[in-house]
Amino acid sequence: MGENEQKVSLIPLGGLGEIGKNMLAIRYGNNILVVDAGLIFPEDEMLGVDIVIPDITYLLEHKSLVRGIVLTHGHEDHIGALPYVLRELNVPIYGSRLTLGLLEGKLKEFQLDGSAKLNQVRPRDVVKMGPFKVEFIRVNHSIADALAVAVQVPVGTILYTGDFKFDQTPVDGEMADFARLTQLGDAGVLVLLSDSTNVERPGYTLSERVVGRTFEDLFRQAKGRILVASFASHVPRVQQVINTAYRYGRKVAVTGRSMQNVVSIAADLGYLVIPPGTLIELEEINSLPKDEVVILTTGSQGEPMSALSRIAMSDHRQVGILPGDTVVISATPIPGNEKTVARTVDQLFRLGADVIHEAISGVHVSGHGSQEELKLMLGMVRPKFFVPVHGEYRMLVKHARLAQEMGIPESNVFVIENGQVLEFTRTKASLAGRVTAGRVMVDGLGVGDVGNIVLRDRKQLAQDGILIVVITLNRESGAIVAGPDIVSRGFVYVRESEPLLEEARSKVIQIMEKYEKQRVNDWSNIKAGVRDCLGKFLYEKTRRRPMIIPIIMEV
Repeated sequence: MGENEQKVSLIPLGGLGEIGKNMLAIRYGNNILVVDAGLIFPEDEMLGVDIVIPDITYLLEHKSLVRGIVLTHGHEDHIGALPYVLRELNVPIYGSRLTLGLLEGKLKEFQLDGSAKLNQVRPRDVVKMGPFKVEFIRVNHSIADALAVAVQVPVGTILYTGDFKFDQTPVDGEMADFARLTQLGDAGVLVLLSDSTNVERPGYTLSERVVGRTFEDLFRQAKGRILVASFASHVPRVQQVINTAYRYGRKVAVTGRSMQNVVSIAADLGYLVIPPGTLIELEEINSLPKDEVVILTTGSQGEPMSALSRIAMSDHRQVGILPGDTVVISATPIPGNEKTVARTVDQLFRLGADVIHEAISGVHVSGHGSQEELKLMLGMVRPKFFVPVHGEYRMLVKHARLAQEMGIPESNVFVIENGQVLEFTRTKASLAGRVTAGRVMVDGLGVGDVGNIVLRDRKQLAQDGILIVVITLNRESGAIVAGPDIVSRGFVYVRESEPLLEEARSKVIQIMEKYEKQRVNDWSNIKAGVRDCLGKFLYEKTRRRPMIIPIIMEV
């Protein structure tokens, strides 16, 4: 074997220093394996952006080396970027049955369902892709069919946990595969990459069944209708709502596009068991007594266009809040969404509903392991090297400290960022430069055409508005023939600010006369002059900086 062959490189393209857009490239010789391809939702300052996906420049530069993509589970932050990635990279994809079912639904929307090479795997299956031997291991998470991935190359074994918790009483009865994780640990794991989401929480994450018990109490006590908002992909949670409704003689109607999609896919694939006659159409809820109705909806994060938000704003075609309704928000706000959730809750109370949403109410448990579970994973796997992933930077640092407490030497623990290359031989690890990594913004049908400059302009337009100055000049003499006309949007209300705009007009005339005297006919110079002079004048008068666009026409 040459020097080159005895190294394996880990290249995170997303998911480090952030929660979302998870993507990891593993390179061995002239072969690359990709784990997950997720999206992240835009931050507040990304005005108008729909979603953000990883920058896959590195993979496109090495297109011929990519052997395949393996998926850990079906959440958006792990599969959401695939419709965009598969346009550029047509490689085989491996995932569990539910993961591929959800992915197929996404690909249909993008008209890509015919071309994708999807391969279904089950826990403990081993797939060979070039020099990579990939084994899939069952873990628990807030979606069925979640898998950890063990990748064997001649240098050693790389174990990527995916999102996980250890639930001893899972709703579907499928426990995490402790035995296989321990066997891998015994055989020797070169590097462990582990989920850091809940590293700040001491103890253990509660079992999903706790939520079932809370639902029992709620359904027993509620006199009117019950609305439950949850993540659409949380199939075990949806199952518990259906089970409890069935036990208390209630029918279930579903609203919200993603919830309808997931319920039908999960039911078709056998992940949701729905007792006959329990599921009804939304139109039927009005013909039933109030204490026989459950409405399952999206919008647990207060998203503006989601079903729950529309219900709260009395804007939903089929569902309105009736006094005496109980609304259960069965999710914790993702950091950044607290305000929108609070607004939705307020609005629901205003309409006369009783809303149960506090963390202490037991209507939600996390799908990620807390400190003791993270330690358990480290203890079973006992890796030589450790890389915390899937978390904001402070979480990665805390997870690194946890690993050191568990006896992994500090020199063998690496807190890295997206795009950094970490290279391993059998005995040592080192940072080996960087590759292109970052955010690609998707706005409507445009992928990557909105960058920092467009966002800066949008921000300026949103904060200070726009002023358009239209001037018509004589081509021969350079004298003003018509104008200057000033059009203002989002800057000042024209009728009340007529004197200000009049003064602005005379400023433009002065500067144009100056250019006419100097015989300047370089348009870009004239436009820059108008922009500067007007910008200074308006800032002095209003302390605002609108975007100024001069338009010059010749006749």
